[in-house]
Amino acid sequence: MLLKAEAAAEAADAAAAAAGVRVREVAELEELEAIFRLFERVWQTDEAGVPLTIELMRAFTKAGNYVSGAYADGELVGACVGFFGTPADEVLHSHIAGVSAAMAGRHVGLAVKLHQRAWALQRGISVIEWTFDPLVSRNAYFNLGKLGATAVEYLPNFYGGLGDGLNGGDESDRLLVHWRISRPEVAAACGGTPRSLDAAAERKSGALVALGRSEDGAPVPGPLDGPRLLVAAPRDIESLRGSDPALAKQWRIALRETLGALMAEGAHVCGYDKAGWYVISRAREE
Repeated sequence: MLLKAEAAAEAADAAAAAAGVRVREVAELEELEAIFRLFERVWQTDEAGVPLTIELMRAFTKAGNYVSGAYADGELVGACVGFFGTPADEVLHSHIAGVSAAMAGRHVGLAVKLHQRAWALQRGISVIEWTFDPLVSRNAYFNLGKLGATAVEYLPNFYGGLGDGLNGGDESDRLLVHWRISRPEVAAACGGTPRSLDAAAERKSGALVALGRSEDGAPVPGPLDGPRLLVAAPRDIESLRGSDPALAKQWRIALRETLGALMAEGAHVCGYDKAGWYVISRAREE
């Protein structure tokens, strides 16, 4: 585990250098307030709607949990908060991570997650888990492709209705992922070789489209009984929530009734094609 932790720290340092940031643990009140303000901007909400309070972050740091900040030229541009799950000596639940819009495309989020991985390995943690909105295509690829995490459960309306600027009052369906941070495929992803899938090739090999997209961007349900299936996500759900909330809701329901139903039946999410497709197998793949 020590050698894996050292390699993870090297990968984290390389990612931070590539992003032009320094990632470190945060504990002082002034630093925690800066994280609170960053989350306020990222989630486009007022103080009452920020997903995590300064007081709770302070308690997390005192109890030895994970709170980090990413800094560019001394300015906070990203942050991540996690707490120990069950069993507490093996699992870290990564509750929230956010990056300033000004740093979009700089891979700060990757630098933060790799710092978190190195921190966890140094403490003997084997799994980091978190949830994400399965409708957000870029997050699906980041989590399942670039990080090599595995989707393990579909959680309908997990947090209830969210009224911040990003979610627009939509129900909060989430995918729970497990990031088994010492596995070779995860180390490979963190080293720059993401988990790659090709939906077009899957279709040529016989995969059925369980949920597709029409020419005008609407969800199109298909058969759910194939051994290998493709499930589409909208191309840009965040813009759609602002321009066409009714269509965004259609996507939420359609994804719940396909991806959610398939996972409830025991189907396995193999990964995510960057073109906007979940690849599903009814045969368990390790």
